[in-house]
Amino acid sequence: MHLSLKELEDGLDFIKQSPKENGKVEHIVCRPEVGTRRDLEAGELDLKLGLVGDNWKTRGNRKTPDGAAHPDTQLNLMNSRVIELIAKTRDRWKLAGDQLYVDLDLSPDNLPPGTELAIGDAIIQVTAEPHLGCKKFMERYGKDATVFVNSKQGKAINLRGVNAKVIKPGHVRTGDVIRKIGLGDSGN
Repeated sequence: MHLSLKELEDGLDFIKQSPKENGKVEHIVCRPEVGTRRDLEAGELDLKLGLVGDNWKTRGNRKTPDGAAHPDTQLNLMNSRVIELIAKTRDRWKLAGDQLYVDLDLSPDNLPPGTELAIGDAIIQVTAEPHLGCKKFMERYGKDATVFVNSKQGKAINLRGVNAKVIKPGHVRTGDVIRKIGLGDSGN
């Protein structure tokens, strides 16, 4: 059912061909509650809530001292070519738990923390908070997929994706262009 590490590694050339400047939003997923996923054609990005209707704010984060939502993990972006390879079918993409699946090079060389991205009429900013494969990811896609995204090479090109925060609210739609607009004030 799951791909082997070799089969996953054979897909790297295709993944590395992702656009660097102007990509495309391939899929939007809202997580209204833990374990629930809803495919969206369009969504609203909010400064305080992240993706409106998503449980990011109410779910909280075990890494923060008070258990509140981590401000640098409002949004999770995953490269659509990576999830296409790992999940095999589009209906399994949402199991990864990310909100935005984009055809864009998410590597830190292309999108270092602080990089701003325009999507629809919103702007988001890539944060430094790491995004890695976890136990749930392994249960859904297998051990080899988790090893693949968490490997030295996987981390070097952010195969598991990146975290981001909303810096200008707005609406986003599946099919929107996602465009790199440069480093913001918190960029290096």
